[in-house]
Amino acid sequence: MQTVRSIESEPESLSAFYARVRAHTEWLCEPLETEDYIPQPVVDVSPPKWNIAHTTWFFEEMILKQFIPDYQVFDPDFSFLFNSYYNTIGDRTARDNRGALSRPTVKRVFEYRRHVDAAMQDLLAEQRQVNTTHGDSPQVLGGVAASSAGGVTIDHEALTDLIILGLNHEQQHQELFLTDLKYTFSVNPLFPAYREGYVPEYTSESGSNGFVEFDEGVYEIGHEGGGFCFDNELSRHKAYLQPFEIALKLVTNFEFLRFVNDRGYDDHRLWHSEGLDWVKHNGIEAPLHWHKIDDEWHQYTLGGMQKLKMDAPVCHVSFYEAAAFAEWKGMRLPTEFEWEAASGKIDRGLRWEWTNSAYLPYPGFRKVAGAVGEYNGKFMINQMVLRGASVITPEGHSRPTYRNFFHPHLRWQFTGIRLAR
Repeated sequence: MQTVRSIESEPESLSAFYARVRAHTEWLCEPLETEDYIPQPVVDVSPPKWNIAHTTWFFEEMILKQFIPDYQVFDPDFSFLFNSYYNTIGDRTARDNRGALSRPTVKRVFEYRRHVDAAMQDLLAEQRQVNTTHGDSPQVLGGVAASSAGGVTIDHEALTDLIILGLNHEQQHQELFLTDLKYTFSVNPLFPAYREGYVPEYTSESGSNGFVEFDEGVYEIGHEGGGFCFDNELSRHKAYLQPFEIALKLVTNFEFLRFVNDRGYDDHRLWHSEGLDWVKHNGIEAPLHWHKIDDEWHQYTLGGMQKLKMDAPVCHVSFYEAAAFAEWKGMRLPTEFEWEAASGKIDRGLRWEWTNSAYLPYPGFRKVAGAVGEYNGKFMINQMVLRGASVITPEGHSRPTYRNFFHPHLRWQFTGIRLAR
């Protein structure tokens, strides 16, 4: 996994970054009862217990077992139980079987987190000491010192990269924690609230309507400079774009309701062939979490069932729905390159925004050796790119070059629509 570090990634602040991210995951758990940690209603949704165990697994498997020669694993079975998709590491629990794991208990998973956190803080303290002692020595590798422990030379630059990757990985799972849990709660006929009064779905956009124009030309796309990035954001390259316009604001619930009332889901002319098959096979009539109660539309939110707020950006739509709505409006979705070129002129961050770009490697992309090479590259087929971030994306975990990706039928994430023409 290629990363690029900035001053924020120096060892002293890295320890604070680690503590902050790990504490936020446990803050997300505060409203839950023990029974909430286990259910898994569909394959795409992981239980909270699995999400919080898997993020801890990453630090134990990828870092502690690799960099501490005498590290004692918490439980040998956890390597199998909480591996997600890393074939390099070995076998794993079937994805659709994560909710069947009543054991280990929730209590034991939190003990696992404490065990790993203690070992990680010791490792971060040692790293700070190495940099303080040897920061100006000839042993410095890429600006971060090398040291020996138990006869094994530790490359602290590689270690820092892996810790930063692990923390960004956990931030991804913090968003998944909420979207997965929301789906699980949504199939409960009681429609429980995750947190009373917490309705991030209803954050509305300010600013002007309309479109912003961009000239024909060659634009620079991809990450450059300091700061972390995932490998799929590299390498920076040039993209030629025709003149285009992109909407300043996202499509709202009110606008999408007009599409619903105009029987847009029944109009075959608006849909990709696969999208129309998906609509018919699944009986889709509205975005996920919309419910018609007493002839009035409501939306299930993290704060429970609410009347549909008309000026909030539409949420939980698939690529198929986004493309059909754009067709209904006589417009289209932007490509990911148009979106990135326009990112400095638009407000972003309320929804992951579908683009009309397939998830493919950039010129110069390469997969690194080992397990972290499986992080992104092997998923570059049959998926579409989303850009931006959502209102539940952790603070500091978004940037204009970030490439999210999902299969076109999925909509349990906080996905929305921005139009282009």
